[in-house]
Amino acid sequence: MADMEGDCRGVPEKEVDVAEEIKVREDNNTSNKILNQQEKKKKMKKKKNRRSLSLPRFGCLRTKSHENGGVDMEVQFPGERNNPTHLVIMVNGIIGSAQNWRFAAKQLLKTYPENVIVHCSERNSSTLTFDGVDVMGDRLAEEVKLVISCHPSVQKISFVGHSLGGLVARYAIARLYEQDLTQETSQTNGDCGTDHLGDKDLCPEGQLKGKIAGLEPMNFITFASPHLGSLWHKQVPLFRGSRALEKFAARISWLLGRTGKHLFLTDGKDGKPPLLLRMVNDCEDLKFISALGSFRRRVAYANASFDHIVGWSTSSLRRRNELPKIKHLPRSDRYPHVINVEPAKTATLDETPFEAKINGDEKINMEEEMIRGLTKLSWERVDVYFKGSRQRILAHSTIQVKSYWVNSDGADVVQHMIDNFLL
Repeated sequence: MADMEGDCRGVPEKEVDVAEEIKVREDNNTSNKILNQQEKKKKMKKKKNRRSLSLPRFGCLRTKSHENGGVDMEVQFPGERNNPTHLVIMVNGIIGSAQNWRFAAKQLLKTYPENVIVHCSERNSSTLTFDGVDVMGDRLAEEVKLVISCHPSVQKISFVGHSLGGLVARYAIARLYEQDLTQETSQTNGDCGTDHLGDKDLCPEGQLKGKIAGLEPMNFITFASPHLGSLWHKQVPLFRGSRALEKFAARISWLLGRTGKHLFLTDGKDGKPPLLLRMVNDCEDLKFISALGSFRRRVAYANASFDHIVGWSTSSLRRRNELPKIKHLPRSDRYPHVINVEPAKTATLDETPFEAKINGDEKINMEEEMIRGLTKLSWERVDVYFKGSRQRILAHSTIQVKSYWVNSDGADVVQHMIDNFLL
């Protein structure tokens, strides 16, 4: 299945020798005829099974565009009806489109042709990405429900988001989780309040068993996503750590519409916290942490360097003093640009109380608050480093392979995601 697209030819079955079969029937009496036919059928069945195991199957990559946006991609085999059980939603970043995930979607389908259907979202493309994380999240949630209605065979769901798409996916799953909350009230029951951020004594991670739009949540994966926003020191490497540039960017964040205000956390008004800070809690209307915790695994891919848009700390959900030393990180032959894989660890509560509040003019370290909230769930972290690559200046797009002809060096990162994908 080296090239599925445009190649829909199947492997022909070997034809049965009819003349030999007729001769056998004429040479045997009536009593032996039935036994011979049964024996022949068994032999033919065994041969067919051996052929199906030894010969490769070729499928056709089918691409379908939805009227309301988005592209479905799946593999169909000639003469067979494919009923994939795992829906993978891929979400683009700012000023992006469904085409940004085309390479990764094709590689995923080559690996799991019978089990997976990939939907590349396009409800939030181009300038629509300036409308704000919440508006985009609502649109994505509606899009996912529409896709599910078109594929009744799906039972599981995963999300893969690049850059801003990771934040949009986090908002959308909270919206979709809420609609299945009536079936999970005995487990969540509002115990994970906003003051506890999903306290494990009240809501252990293993008990967050809700569904997303009625499906079993499996993988939640982000690539270079600004989970902690873009406001603080070196969260946008393009500013080179300049406080003056960072403050100036925050003041003109409105140029990116409501999305810019959300990323630079300038949207909080009248004592109401910024949206990204609210998204690390279970609120009354949206259970952000419960929805995220319902997934079997959460993975954060992050560029350790050369990403001029999203910093290493915000994309890997670490404090800057927790970032590993790049020079001590080895490379593998199979994934030359993956320099560090940190397995998911059992999340534990921070024993040091965080007493900052969001009342009046009281100061608050919102970055620390977001880290504490999000890391109460376990995360796998994968650090990527494009040193030596001519495409390193485009690391933010290369980690996703936005365009194969320009970002092909990120193919091993995409393959790493696929090889570790929980089916």
